[in-house]
Order: sequence, then C-alpha cells, then structure tokens
Amino acid sequence: MKKTAFLILLFSFVVIFQNCSDPSPNPVADEKKNLAVNWADLTLQTIRNSPANTPTYTSRCLGYIGLTMYESVVHGSTSRKSMAGQLNGLNELPLPENDMLYNWPISLNAGQAYILKKLYAHAQPQYLNDIDLFEIKHYDEMKQNVADEIAERSVLFGRAIAEAIFQWSTTDGGHEGYLNNFDFTYVVPVGSEYWIAPFLGQSSSPFPLHPHWGGNRTFIALDGALPVPAITPYSTSPASNNYKVFKEVYVKQKSLSAEDKRIAAWWADDPSLTTSPPGHSYTLASISIVASQVDIFTAAEAYAKVGMAVADSFICCWKAKFTYHSIRPFPFITAHIDNTYRQFWPEPPFPAFPSGHATQSAATAITLISIFGNNFSLVDNTYANRSSEFQGIKYPSRKFNNLWATAEECAYSRFLGGIHTRQDNEAGTDQGKKIGENVSNLMWTN
Repeated sequence: MKKTAFLILLFSFVVIFQNCSDPSPNPVADEKKNLAVNWADLTLQTIRNSPANTPTYTSRCLGYIGLTMYESVVHGSTSRKSMAGQLNGLNELPLPENDMLYNWPISLNAGQAYILKKLYAHAQPQYLNDIDLFEIKHYDEMKQNVADEIAERSVLFGRAIAEAIFQWSTTDGGHEGYLNNFDFTYVVPVGSEYWIAPFLGQSSSPFPLHPHWGGNRTFIALDGALPVPAITPYSTSPASNNYKVFKEVYVKQKSLSAEDKRIAAWWADDPSLTTSPPGHSYTLASISIVASQVDIFTAAEAYAKVGMAVADSFICCWKAKFTYHSIRPFPFITAHIDNTYRQFWPEPPFPAFPSGHATQSAATAITLISIFGNNFSLVDNTYANRSSEFQGIKYPSRKFNNLWATAEECAYSRFLGGIHTRQDNEAGTDQGKKIGENVSNLMWTN
C-alpha cells in the first residue's frame, strides 16, 4: 500500500503555476558561508530534488537534521548544553570520550552526511552521491592540519550522534511518511462547513495530505500538550463572524495590488517547486547566520531551534486541521457570496484552520529572535535566480527591518492569496509563538 501511494503521488502532486522571477540580489557567496551553512544549502538541495516532497515530512526532517548538527558540536563549547534529557523521549545521546581531543567541524560534517542520507534514502542516486562527495571534500580540507586519530574519532562521534537521533526518529509516527502522503482510507466529514478537495489546486489528489500527522510525537513535550485553538462557529448568516471573515477574503481578492500579488507569490513555497515553508524558514536561519557571521556553535543552535520549531508547528497545526476539517474560502464564497468568484492562488490539499504558514513562520521568528534579537534586519533572497514567472509577476528579494516582520508577512500572504481567512492566520500565529517560545526556553546554555 505504501509503495502504491508513493507512486501515485509522483503523478498527483501537480501544480498549475510556475516559479517566480527574482533577479536580485544574488545568493551569498560561498566564501562568506561557514560549514554549517554549506550543509544547510546541501540539505535543502536534497529536499528540493527528492520525490514526494511535502511540508509535513520536510519539517520533520529539518528537526532531526538541525538537532544532529547541534549535538555533533555541542560538547566543543563550554557554555552550551545538550538536548539529551530535554526532548520528548530522547533520554540520552553518545558522549565524547573523556580527555580526548575532537575536531568539531569534522564531527558536524560526518553527522550531517549520515543523517541526511538516512532521512532521504529515497532521493535520486545522483543526490545521494552529491552528499558523499560533499562530505569527502570538506573532510579532506579540514583534516590537513588534524592528527589522523583525532579526525577519525571526530567522524565516528558525528556518525554516532546521527545514528542515535535517527533511531529515535523512527518512533515518532512520521518515519518514511513520504510513502503515504495521501491516505486513501481517510474519511473527511461531509457537510457544508467541511473541507473538500479543490478542483484546481496545488495537487490533483482528492485526498488530504497526511491527515494523521497531528498524532506524531513532538520534539518538545509542551508543544504536544498545547490545546487545539478555538475556531469561530460555522454560520452562513451574513451577520455572523464566520461569514464576515470569508467576506473579507472576497473583498480583498477583488482589489489586489501588484505588491499584494508579489507578497502572495513570494511566500507560496509550493513543495513541488521549492523546499516548502519549512525550507524557507531554514533559509532564513542561513541568511541570519551569514549576515551576523556567528560561530559554528551558534549556527548549529539556530538550525536546531528552527528545525524543531517548524517540525512541532506542523504537528500542532495538523492536529487542529483534522479536528475541525474546516472549509477554505473558495467553496464558501462561491456557495454563499459570489458563484463567479476566483481566487489568486491555488489551494493546497488539506483543510484551512489554522494556517500552517502562519504557525511555522511565527515559531521560526521567535526562535531566531532568541539568538539574533528582533532588531536584526535582513534581506530574504530565498528565491534569487528563479527564472520563470507566475502571471507575469516580477519582484526583487524582500527586505525586513526585523525578524518578526517575516512572520507577519508570511501569514498575511495566505490571506492575499485567497486561501486563508484572517482567523486562520491569527490562530496559527498565536500557536506558533508558543511553540517558538517552548523551543527557545529549553536549557541551551549552562
């Protein structure tokens, strides 16, 4: 059954739009990136070129990949603490040998190669080979001034950390989730208030994406205990709050400016063309790391925080989505407001409330703020050098005065796209803040 679902997905994850053009600024030059950022780049390249890519599975993998990076170097810093014993079911991890020397960049290099190949064993052979070549290249460069026994010990430690984290990952409920993206046995409730598969959406599948994802184990126990946010009671009465939030989407769609469309397109993050919203968030971590030129320990902390934040965000968000199975704006508006209505952006294959973009972007911003501060300005050039366009849209990379502004714009983009109401975004943002705070409040330092 899993293999059948996997093969069907390769044909069903069809999109009806193209990449958006982004001519400037150019991506950051490699010489300005440290080893951690280079591995993040390769991770996202692997994700982007792997079949059956979804935001749910990607978020999960980035959680384990970021955590592996952190744990492979944490013992090289006297001020930092391991996450072992702090995370949900992760009671212990391998420790370095007492009074033995390690080269921590070599450990990171080995650990990233190992965990990436484990989580993306289904990637095309050429991309798995790229991981091997990348590891060897950096290892050969780093070991030139390192004693053989230290280099070997460091490699073994990085791999041991990665193996331990991978084994822990297999028990979370999402292991090999890419094999069963669309559950053909899942029954969506029937009724006017419930989600229906879009006729023209991001996917041609009539089944929802990962409907059981909300039952997966979270990285942070507190995140798993968060209550499902309350939703506005369903009503088709024009005087009701529910009707008003859908009417607001309808009114805005009739007056979208060129800038509104650029914002909607920038944050679309469709998984069949990009690394999806979690990958965009991981890139924001890279941009922050490069701009601030932090050391390898701080970089690893940033990737671990963002990775676990987006992973828990999608679990919590999906729990709510498949509690309410809430309808999206298009079917509500065409049935109760205007049957000629057309929205700007195609719908994704799952219920509306709350917004996954809003949840994970808020969680990401909070974790990055915990490292870089909220007055940290940045230029998001995630989609630099994309060559084709959607509806003729051309736009430059986006500039933000602070990290929280990225979360606000990401959430708002879904309203502008016509696929979420304001309440979807507000509930997602509120829960994402809590998730980001829970991740940030772990004991990262002594």
